[in-house]
Amino acid sequence: MTLRRAGSDARDVAVGLIAVKIRAFASAVFGPRGLRFVLNVATALLVLSLPLSVAGVFGTSAAAESPTYAAAAAQVSDSAAGSGRVSTSARGVIAGSRSLVTVAAEDVRPVEHYAIAKGDTLSAVAEKFSVKADDLAYSNGIQDEGSTLRIGQDLLIPPGRGALYFVKDGDTVASVAEKFKVEQSVVMAYNRLYFEPEHFGMDQLIFVPGAEVPVMKRAEITRSIPIPGNGQLPARTGRLSWPVNGVLTQYFWWGHTGVDVAAPYGTGIMASDDGVVVATGWVAVGGLRVCVQHSGGLQTCYYHTSAIYVNPGQTVARGEVIAAIGMTGVTTGPHVHWEAKLNGAAVDPLAY
Repeated sequence: MTLRRAGSDARDVAVGLIAVKIRAFASAVFGPRGLRFVLNVATALLVLSLPLSVAGVFGTSAAAESPTYAAAAAQVSDSAAGSGRVSTSARGVIAGSRSLVTVAAEDVRPVEHYAIAKGDTLSAVAEKFSVKADDLAYSNGIQDEGSTLRIGQDLLIPPGRGALYFVKDGDTVASVAEKFKVEQSVVMAYNRLYFEPEHFGMDQLIFVPGAEVPVMKRAEITRSIPIPGNGQLPARTGRLSWPVNGVLTQYFWWGHTGVDVAAPYGTGIMASDDGVVVATGWVAVGGLRVCVQHSGGLQTCYYHTSAIYVNPGQTVARGEVIAAIGMTGVTTGPHVHWEAKLNGAAVDPLAY
């Protein structure tokens, strides 16, 4: 602004001097008519010269101010690092506020490594990290639950429900999505392939959320005892109590032979009434389960557990913790499938 004002003042002084000198000279030499002619010519010349003088003034101003523009355009807000907002600096220069540092999205968890310790089992490691045993097995190339785990053996821990997968030669996003029965967008979004397609290179490790993986062959350790007679069973104490303080997610109906109650992974599952444990171990679909026989021909079973704390033949009391919430078998999340049978026929446990 100072330079513009100085240029304007200089122009006014120059115009005044030129007008006085030309008027005096023309009046003495040419007379009134000549004076008018000379003044017109001088005005035209002055008008033609104005663009050049103004350009010179503004050129100097722009050169002086250009560092300001460059500095404004280079400003990056540290306080807004990671956000996608855009801020407007002085003189309308738009400067992005995104930090140049690449950060992982909040919903993307890192792949952890775990070294097998003495006494570890695959199911115990899965429980420790709150992942499905089948997902853990697939992510580490384990097909049989009875496979020997070496002390110090490194296991890759999936960051959630799904499968870790090393990209092979010839793989495409479409083929991987089809392999694991998920949408292509799921693979693209979680692994940032929209912005960093190199993450899908050969031998790159990716995670497929919600992937359907082959069921690991289970160690068939199922134990049971003959069902005791009523004289060997404790008397009923009343109506069946809920096995866990959770959320009822599915009721009993002809296509679902029990009641599903969801609760956090590892939550204790309690016996619904006094009775005797008659069976524990793996079963198809239901995963790891425990069954308790009550008097009056009533039996309750608890499926999809992550651990069982009782053995067949053991007497348990109403409210005693007998297992833990898990995700074994075919399940979409941590819950207990609570079943009741009366003389061998499935009934609604909420009715008893």
